Amino acid sequence: MDSHLKKLFTRYNEQFGSGPGLGTGSGTCLMNIENISPSFIKSLYKAAASLYRTDPWKRFQPDHLFGLKVGKDSDWPGKKQLFPCVQFIGGNGGDLAVYLFRSESDAKKMTGSRETIRVPNLEIMRATYEVESLMLPSHKKMIKSLCLEISGDNRYPVFDICRCNSSGELQCRNPTIEELRFIYGVMKSVSLVHSLLQEDYNTSKWSKSIRFDPFIETVDVQFPSEMSKSNNLVAVTISHPPGHGYTEKVNSNPGSTQSTPTKKPEKVNSNLDLRRCAQCDKEVPGDQITICDHCKGVIYCDSFCQKQHWKESHKAECGLYKAMMEREEELAIPAFTFPCSNSDVHPCKYLETIGVHRKGMWRRKCPCFSHCPFGSLPTTDQIQDSWGGLNDDEYPHEKSNSKSKSKSKSNPVILSGWPEYYNLRSLPLSSPVAHILSHPLTVYYILTTLSITSKNLLLKGKEVILHYIGPEEELDWMLAFSEIDSTLNGLGNLQIVMIGPKVPSTLSGLTFQTGTHVRVNMVKGIYQEEVSFLPWPDLVVGLNCGFESSSSWFGALEVVKSKNLPGFFTDQSEVLCGKAKQVIRGAGLHITHPVTPNPFRSPVRNFGVSSNLPSYSNGFVFGVNT
Repeated sequence: MDSHLKKLFTRYNEQFGSGPGLGTGSGTCLMNIENISPSFIKSLYKAAASLYRTDPWKRFQPDHLFGLKVGKDSDWPGKKQLFPCVQFIGGNGGDLAVYLFRSESDAKKMTGSRETIRVPNLEIMRATYEVESLMLPSHKKMIKSLCLEISGDNRYPVFDICRCNSSGELQCRNPTIEELRFIYGVMKSVSLVHSLLQEDYNTSKWSKSIRFDPFIETVDVQFPSEMSKSNNLVAVTISHPPGHGYTEKVNSNPGSTQSTPTKKPEKVNSNLDLRRCAQCDKEVPGDQITICDHCKGVIYCDSFCQKQHWKESHKAECGLYKAMMEREEELAIPAFTFPCSNSDVHPCKYLETIGVHRKGMWRRKCPCFSHCPFGSLPTTDQIQDSWGGLNDDEYPHEKSNSKSKSKSKSNPVILSGWPEYYNLRSLPLSSPVAHILSHPLTVYYILTTLSITSKNLLLKGKEVILHYIGPEEELDWMLAFSEIDSTLNGLGNLQIVMIGPKVPSTLSGLTFQTGTHVRVNMVKGIYQEEVSFLPWPDLVVGLNCGFESSSSWFGALEVVKSKNLPGFFTDQSEVLCGKAKQVIRGAGLHITHPVTPNPFRSPVRNFGVSSNLPSYSNGFVFGVNT
């Protein structure tokens, strides 16, 4: 009977196939690919297992298409991306697979409601997770001889390139080395970022499949030595929907190309402060500026500069900037009731509107005291004066955290964002203190949520040593840093070593006790020159780091790389984060925690001199060696 059922199942499998959608298995075997090495195959299976464990099929349906850009077009045969569109098959039942398409139009033609549609002469790449017992003997032999990593549930990936001929028959072949390199980059990057995709709650709940907000993210993928060419670090951009944010629509008229924007530049009439032209650097009154009509993100003095900038560089960036501008609403924090939109108002005027201009710690939030070295602002013993004369209930008090004291001290207070912090500290949402507290609360967030090592040390009641590189305005905010002690709830000890050239000589070598369990040491100097004299860190942090504007960061990153130190950094905008990635890659590092919005970013949008792009103090966080 068992033999009969086995034969019956075999005939069924031959007719309908074990792979989802397209039909029968390929019969290909990676060992038959010319010049492929066992280590190459092992790395490929390891990446496939990593993707399988993140279980993207739990959320995605076949009609959730993703755009891909692995490295530069010139990295691949034909000077173009091999498979710029990907989908996940099997989320609604059946075998699990990843399909890569030559184009988005191919993907749409072949995507059916349940099964993948066979379209003649369209080629796709598949990674199908098959049960070992159903695999061909050649696959089984390869798995056992190379001791390949299992993906899960006794499944292993099968890679092939398949297409239908004009008669509807399925033809399969082995992928090339380059095609396997491409899918390796896809699997590694998707496993890192797919969980960041947020559901679109505006979609009807009766929709058959979950919809997601527009998404674009770039991560660094480190190719193993057996796969790498000139550079083992490759930037992979994933977008949803495909092409979102980094392609420009061309003129629909055949034979024509779009060399300049199709609409007239938009004049903005508003009483703003002086802005600066992105092309010629000329200052222009705010009510006379011209902005790019497509992305709305870049400022010019007139239409001539706008057209010149388009030809020289902006044409390639406009789509990306448009995607960033579309995230403006997402990045805003609507919970607060004090004014948060500061993008078109000079910082001095903004501080005047909330009544704290030139007062207390707020003096570092505008240029009025730029002549005074960091860490040297005159201080007062009155806490209320340090907070700029805010009402007594509008700023945190040293011993007012009754809610946390009532809890057991076996765990830190885990907060997911500003509303929870304000509730914990009994602060009204009309209080603007988050604009300053973004720095210490970002450190808290990194310690308790992002850095597993630091969190475990705190849970064990041990001391965490944190190297804080490049402090500036924070040097005048020691009172604000006492909030780390309040949120950690007296668990463990934290030693923050602030190292940077802006630390004044009068403070270097001093220690500030900013809480019962938190102390801050000051060290003047360049990090890579001072690190050997400092206590060894569990974590390295840099806030609003601006990698591209300071050459000393490269040396600091070399220390992080050579000592394999976990590090987390923030920057104010996605543009700056993109530049930071280039610096990090240049130092031989790769980003292991992708760029994500920081839940403790300042809610106040930065004043943009030559740009309207969303920018917030500590707006985005990313990490290396995590």
